[in-house]
Amino acid sequence: MSAAEDEQQQQQPALARPAVKRRRNWLPSLIWLIPIVAALVGISLVVRILMERGPEVVLTFKTAEGLEAGKTAVKYKDVQIGTVQTIRLAKDRSHVRVTVQLKKEADGFTASDTRFWVVRPRLDTSGISGLGTLLSGAYIGADAGSSEETRDEFTGLEVPPIVTRDASGRQFLLRARDVGSLDIGSPVYFRRIKVGQLAAFELDADGRGVTLRVFVNAPYDSLVGANTRFWHASGVDVQVGANGLKLRTQSLATVLLGGIAFQAPDDRNGPVAQENTQFTLAEDETTAMKEPDGPSQTLLLYFNQSLRGLVPGAVVDFRGVEIGEVKSIGVQFDREEREFKMPVLVQIYPDRLNRGAGAAPRESRFTQTERLKFLVGKGLRAQLKTGNLLTGQLYVAFDFFPKAPAAGIDIARSPIEVPTVPNSLDEIQAQVSDIARKLNKVPFEEIGADLRTALGTLNKTLASAEQVAKTLNNDVAPEMTAAMKDVRKTLDSAQKTIADDSPVQQDLRQTLREVTRAAGSLRILTDYLERHPESLLRGKPEDKQK
Repeated sequence: MSAAEDEQQQQQPALARPAVKRRRNWLPSLIWLIPIVAALVGISLVVRILMERGPEVVLTFKTAEGLEAGKTAVKYKDVQIGTVQTIRLAKDRSHVRVTVQLKKEADGFTASDTRFWVVRPRLDTSGISGLGTLLSGAYIGADAGSSEETRDEFTGLEVPPIVTRDASGRQFLLRARDVGSLDIGSPVYFRRIKVGQLAAFELDADGRGVTLRVFVNAPYDSLVGANTRFWHASGVDVQVGANGLKLRTQSLATVLLGGIAFQAPDDRNGPVAQENTQFTLAEDETTAMKEPDGPSQTLLLYFNQSLRGLVPGAVVDFRGVEIGEVKSIGVQFDREEREFKMPVLVQIYPDRLNRGAGAAPRESRFTQTERLKFLVGKGLRAQLKTGNLLTGQLYVAFDFFPKAPAAGIDIARSPIEVPTVPNSLDEIQAQVSDIARKLNKVPFEEIGADLRTALGTLNKTLASAEQVAKTLNNDVAPEMTAAMKDVRKTLDSAQKTIADDSPVQQDLRQTLREVTRAAGSLRILTDYLERHPESLLRGKPEDKQK
């Protein structure tokens, strides 16, 4: 800027500043209404949330698979009752801790026996479940408890429960040797209709069996009575009898995955069974439907033969009626007789012999031991027999052998030893062995030498006979030919002589007629002399009259 311009500006008068006067108004500005309204709405929402907010519980799972904080819902009967708030890993890293905020109406889910589990797609013996979570994602399922005690921390189930507390029906206990092909959720059938499922199983404290808990849905639970029998329906029951082959099975899924069936013999259920009644789980339907065996009796049998083909569990029968089974087999050396014996321990049920056709077994005034002693005295013996020619399986058969050597039993001994007899095959083998020993004693070499000598002599005799035949053919044959010609001539002459038209035949006929007439006259004379013997002396009366 130039100096002239500066001087010009200095010469101009200075402008006065405007006076600012503050307006006095006690009413607030309208712009403050917006945050005030927002604050009021927020406070009301907070109050509403706090009023609707229920208890907070902590669930522990082995893994947080499918769970997401702030998103995963907690549902009961597909109704949301809470939301997962946080997911944290435990300090020992053995599980995860999931904090769940329940709604106010879900206060009852804090009962101490409430159960929680994660619902996700699963494939098990009971089928496919949780398919809906493929789109919506996993959620936590709940089963409300009934206990009056409450808690705020629960251990989640890794597998969804088969039976919830709101299910209608009853539970029953089954005792079995093992689980077999059964699993949690295996179906329970009545007349091939699914009426329940296997809820749980556990090993007994002594380790000798398992206890299964089955749940039968209403109204089918009323079909379980005091006489009901349960059995494994996971196998194929094949029976071969006089009527042919019979095949019994449940559904294909049951055969592959396992199942349980129940029914009462002859549909006589008896009184309705109470909940948690204990039953025995049989291996198959045939075993389940058998009548009670009653008390058993253990017997000891000694066989002096090979036991190959006889196994524990083999049948013990009496004339085709199964009365027990083989418990164990072994080998024992007898120091006194210096030989090996084969002891077989069998368990029989004598009451099976008292079952009549539709009649109740009659009580005997004799004990089992006394009756056994009497039967042994009558010839009762045990014998090994072949049950299957293809497999060579053996079984023990009791029968009466009146010709067997007399034997007794020691009733004071436990177990009681019952005498045995060898089976027919062993007898045949013994006879064959005796024949073989006798054949070994035959001097076949000497017989062969004598036979060769006899054959040589016979050969010479045949040669001599052949020479004689040649001699006869050369010398005797011509003479015999001439003699035969003479014989033929003689026969021709005789034939001419006896011909019908020959003179000899005519003379012979005439002579025969004369002889016939003479015989007739002689017969008349004989008859007359029989009537008049005095005529030999006096002559005929007719001649005297003349």
